Amino acid sequence: MAPTVEGGDAALLPEFPRGPLDAYRARASFSWKELALFTEGEDMLRFKKTIFSALENDPLFARSPGADLSLDRYRELNFLRCKRIFEYDFLSVEDMFKSPLKVPALIQCLGMYDSSLAAKYLLHTLVFGSAVYSSGSERHLTYIQKIFSMEIFGCFALTELSHGSNTKAIRTTAHYDPATKEFIIHSPDFEAAKFWVGNMGKTATHAVVFAKLHVPGDQCHGLHPFIVQIRDPKTLLPMPGVMVGDMGKKLGQNGLDNGFAMFHKVRVPRQSLLNRMGDVTPEGTYVSPFKDVRQRFGVSLGGLSSGRVSILSLAVVNLKLAIAIALRFSATRRQFGPTQEEEIAVLEYPMQQCRLLPYLAAAYALDHFSKSLFLDLVELQRGRASGDCSARQAELGREIHALASAGKPLASWTAQQGIQECREACGGHGYLAMNRLGVLRDDNDPNCTYEGDNNVLLQQTSNYLLGLLAHRVQDGACFRSPLKSVDFLDAYPSILDQKFEVSSVADCLDSAVALAAYKWLVCYLLRETYQKLNQEKRSGSSDFEARNNCQVSHGRPLALAFLELTVVQRFHEHVHQPCVPPSLRAVLGRLSALYALWSLSRHAALLYRGGYFSGEQAGEVLESAVLALCSQLKDDAVALVDVIAPPDFVLDSPIGRADGELYKNLWGAVLQESKVLERASWWPEFSVNKPVIGSLKSKL
Repeated sequence: MAPTVEGGDAALLPEFPRGPLDAYRARASFSWKELALFTEGEDMLRFKKTIFSALENDPLFARSPGADLSLDRYRELNFLRCKRIFEYDFLSVEDMFKSPLKVPALIQCLGMYDSSLAAKYLLHTLVFGSAVYSSGSERHLTYIQKIFSMEIFGCFALTELSHGSNTKAIRTTAHYDPATKEFIIHSPDFEAAKFWVGNMGKTATHAVVFAKLHVPGDQCHGLHPFIVQIRDPKTLLPMPGVMVGDMGKKLGQNGLDNGFAMFHKVRVPRQSLLNRMGDVTPEGTYVSPFKDVRQRFGVSLGGLSSGRVSILSLAVVNLKLAIAIALRFSATRRQFGPTQEEEIAVLEYPMQQCRLLPYLAAAYALDHFSKSLFLDLVELQRGRASGDCSARQAELGREIHALASAGKPLASWTAQQGIQECREACGGHGYLAMNRLGVLRDDNDPNCTYEGDNNVLLQQTSNYLLGLLAHRVQDGACFRSPLKSVDFLDAYPSILDQKFEVSSVADCLDSAVALAAYKWLVCYLLRETYQKLNQEKRSGSSDFEARNNCQVSHGRPLALAFLELTVVQRFHEHVHQPCVPPSLRAVLGRLSALYALWSLSRHAALLYRGGYFSGEQAGEVLESAVLALCSQLKDDAVALVDVIAPPDFVLDSPIGRADGELYKNLWGAVLQESKVLERASWWPEFSVNKPVIGSLKSKL
């Protein structure tokens, strides 16, 4: 059973240790505890604290300063830790349905401890488990209990050695044999080997394998998912006909065992087909509730949206950790000053503020978006599980696919850029591995690639928007979607007539200004992309060539601007809802405005090119507004970090600890790393002041 947190608010949100960060905490315009309760709610805060406390008190999760684990040991330890998470039973299947946001919360907590652990857990539960649940039927429900008891351990085997993003070109086959009522899973050659599959390298016993389904007469019905046992759960030896192995060391996330597999005429029961989108009768007849092959294909890949939304959430985790470390460092690191005798915190410098505070705002905005999109995904999956084949359900799937396909690139790229900025903002100390910024950078890097290359995914979103406009032009259809993310496009012509009319910085310090600009920008890019696409086709280009030629300067920025607008819109609505406590409205409004204006500023060239901006004043007002908001948020930065930062044990960064004892913590960690703490008796400080040794040891 999972441990619980006892006591009242003091136990739930204890005071931070006294230290150098006190000065900034005292300057905050709001109570960090009040914001934490508003953002998370008491139940969620208790849930997270329970997880963090369990990790800190369990020897299996003990940190080992300076320990360089071998690849095999790290992967073994990561599996044992994943197993322990299930033993704690933090989140039952019933709880997942009752409080769905606890699912990403658990994964975020694990990700704050170690990205490899979070990835391993979510691949087994949310990707493998979700694929079984959403693509299977009642006959597959027995697998769900086995997933959560870890009787089996799963992976999601879609990509192959020679094909990843181009899923329609995947060549693993599944031929149905009516004589034995079995499917024969087969890899035609080594290029069809399943490749880059997380959990497959050493630990997975079962895989959801995507293969082209063939029925007698060699009629092919396209990709379908099958549950295939690849190892014996007791011995972890490969099953007959299965060649499976580990891919080796990667640039990051080395606790996760990515692997490959080939299948040589492996027979699985007919019931192994996850049959929600299509089934085969015992006699060998293919049946499906979906008449549209494209719709059936989209449903069969529905598990990818779960993965992409989870990756979005993990990218936000990495950004939160990096910005917490960098801002606590910046508030205690003193360099230069108005006089030689007085040094000031580097956070006081406008340059440091404009480098870091927009990423703090991004962490808040993207975190809210990831939670809201996860709830949208839950709605979609519940509809599928209930057998909803309505037009609205299909449109909801397309909309979530478009949002997730652009959300993952935006979040992973923002984290990638933000972590690097944080690393540089911490100077040389940020380059020390023990301060974790390098690990965060490396562990975040695959988020830009797996579950779909970012640039390829953005084309999915731009294609979605272009399709809506084509329906409008051809049929006069309204712009409508279940989540209302595209409804503003109904005013498409009138929006394009608008201009930027804000003349002062004071009038610009609200996210509503950026929202209006973003709506114009999306309409402009949509019109330009649509016209460019048609121009390419009129010039003789095929649809394939035309879309490729439109992507660089049109489709890609269209998809990013649309997703940024969606994030800004949702965060703006969140922080301006009536239930926001009056004491929090100002700081949340500034965060919303800063993220919106900072993101918009990166599109200044397009805003000028399209005529929304004119003259020097527009660009200057936008730039000045960003700087003004950074200045206004400077004194709130440490308190804002206190809301999102995990406990010191989980954050695991000497320069980012909550007490703000920057130099003492760093010096102690370096001595521990160098193994010289016990041998330092010759140095006066240690020979005279023995308690210092004990103090340093206690902090480690």
